[in-house]
Amino acid sequence: MRNESRKSGSGRGGKKSVAEKRYGACRLLLHLTYDIRALAPGLVANSLQGLDAIPPSRSQEKKWSDEIRKELLPAWLREQAHPIVEAALIGMTGVRSRVTESCIFIDYDPLLAPSRYAAPSVMLEFGARSTGEPSSVRLVQCDMQDFIQNVSFPVANPRVMEIERIFWEKATAAHVYCVQGEAGLSQRFSRHFYDLARLDEAGYLPSVLKAWEVAEAVAVHKNAFFAEKDATGNRIDYLAAVRDGLILVPTGNAYDALRADYQRMVQERLFIDEAESFEETMTRCGQIQQKLKR
Repeated sequence: MRNESRKSGSGRGGKKSVAEKRYGACRLLLHLTYDIRALAPGLVANSLQGLDAIPPSRSQEKKWSDEIRKELLPAWLREQAHPIVEAALIGMTGVRSRVTESCIFIDYDPLLAPSRYAAPSVMLEFGARSTGEPSSVRLVQCDMQDFIQNVSFPVANPRVMEIERIFWEKATAAHVYCVQGEAGLSQRFSRHFYDLARLDEAGYLPSVLKAWEVAEAVAVHKNAFFAEKDATGNRIDYLAAVRDGLILVPTGNAYDALRADYQRMVQERLFIDEAESFEETMTRCGQIQQKLKR
């Protein structure tokens, strides 16, 4: 399917795939998260409840993050998730798997020379500090079925994040980059801006604009678990940013660095379809930015 995924629990337990792919708009990556309520029931028992379980204090935020990232998630990946992948690969040639504290990698021998920008490896990157709600079970099909005829590809029915949460997760991430500047750029980060443009193009923005409770839940969750500072060294207040209007178009060197990252993605053919120009993507992001102002 695509290069990366996220899983989370269905209800109070189980797994949930948070898949942008299901909506036919975000064209690049998937992510996986494991529901914090299933992974760490003892931590969340007395937490503030909403769409997500939120630590009651700043000190508890760090305690939760450390216990999940350093102990609970690595153990779950080693003992439960990775053995499932290894079992599925038995008998296959030219493919192998490995596990880290937060990822499972499936490495394969490429038929063609590998891209300099995307290694011949499927990375399943897991988070476990969210519930992944709101969500629903939806059909997900393989991308290749649109390009290869007379071959039966597998399908799945995972529990996926609703599109409103996907949008606000990406929009807040884009905002952080815009207020941090080029120092906050990581490889392939321009995909988030591209995906925002595709979500708008696909007609999802009206429902996104009605889901302010989801926007604020994402902001509260990121204030607790994803603290960041802007270019002046001040802590970013996600909730204030959502309420006042997110910034989705960077300026100056940050704009140029994002353009270079985007061009590398185009050159390395990471887009399934022909990609629009970076300037067109930024124009659409600017239009979205204006619509987000309340």
